[in-house]
Amino acid sequence: MKFNLFTEVVLREDIPKYGLKKGDLATIVEHYLMPESEEDGYSLEGFNVETITVEVAESQIEPVKASVSLAN
Repeated sequence: MKFNLFTEVVLREDIPKYGLKKGDLATIVEHYLMPESEEDGYSLEGFNVETITVEVAESQIEPVKASVSLAN
């Protein structure tokens, strides 16, 4: 799945190097096109860690699922 810049995504897995956990929210700030045989990459920002940009593979993120609010 290709993501647009500034899309909010969640991590699909932990990234222990930065203390990030599966389900953490972030925003895509850069997209790295890779050759056809390799997976595209993305830079993410907005974690609860200031001044950090994390590079991830496309398979490590997924779109935020909108929650549905039921009106009474």
